[in-house]
Amino acid sequence: MNAASELNPAELAALLHFYADAGVEWLVDDEPVDRIAQFEAQKAARAQARVPASSREQGPQDGSSSASGSNAAASRRPGAAAPPPAAAAPVAVPAPQAVEAARSAANSAGSLAELKAAIETFHGCNLKNSARSTVFASGDPSSGIAVIGPMPNADDDRDGNPFSGRAGDLLDRMLAAIGLSRDGVLMTNVIPWRPPGNRMPSQAEMEICQPFIERQIVLAQPKALLLLGNFPARFFIGGNGTIHTMRGRWQTASFAGMEIPALATFHPQELLTVPANKALTWQDLLAFRHGLP
Repeated sequence: MNAASELNPAELAALLHFYADAGVEWLVDDEPVDRIAQFEAQKAARAQARVPASSREQGPQDGSSSASGSNAAASRRPGAAAPPPAAAAPVAVPAPQAVEAARSAANSAGSLAELKAAIETFHGCNLKNSARSTVFASGDPSSGIAVIGPMPNADDDRDGNPFSGRAGDLLDRMLAAIGLSRDGVLMTNVIPWRPPGNRMPSQAEMEICQPFIERQIVLAQPKALLLLGNFPARFFIGGNGTIHTMRGRWQTASFAGMEIPALATFHPQELLTVPANKALTWQDLLAFRHGLP
């Protein structure tokens, strides 16, 4: 195996791209760590912590204490099963009150800057607990065009910006092909925090995040939406169709008293996975460009 120091910049970049495509998101430690030894030490520390301080200082006072001490000692013998650890405090589950809190926070924002601050200080959604970044909109909100994806991926979460990494680079080329640019449109996601493992958000999590994305659209007042992938298409247009059945034609997104023309197409990440869909996406982009007001 070659060391990273033996690779030239191009080879190292290719290797990192391979790791990213394979789903690797974190680098390992420089030195090996014996996790089994760490676990055994933690078990011993927990067992010791459960023995009352008075018992450790005074020793057993009667038969029952002696038996209890013997049981505690037995639990620390090699091969003996450790007592179950104390239950950890559960993570808060999204509640109906969280939806109301999100709606109140969103409606209190009079500008996109205020909305960004409101989302960053909101703690009523579980997704924020595991995400590294709150990924808010970027680009030009006055352009009249909003490009909307589903949720941040690992690159977005790391950089704090929507549509980062290889998928973002491909989206830049897609927009450039129809005379648009990243800085010349509003770019955002329905969900501002990356779900663990890129899973789909739950219904409760979607309901909590809905007031924030709706407020973004109300404040930006776009004249057209380009929806990337199944999730945004279903979120804004409705129905249970797939991107294959919903793509390529102008439809109406209705919410918050607004009706906005919207066109759905494949997400750039889907095109990296299935390049054959690029031809269909090109047709969709041309239709989007020709239909812009």
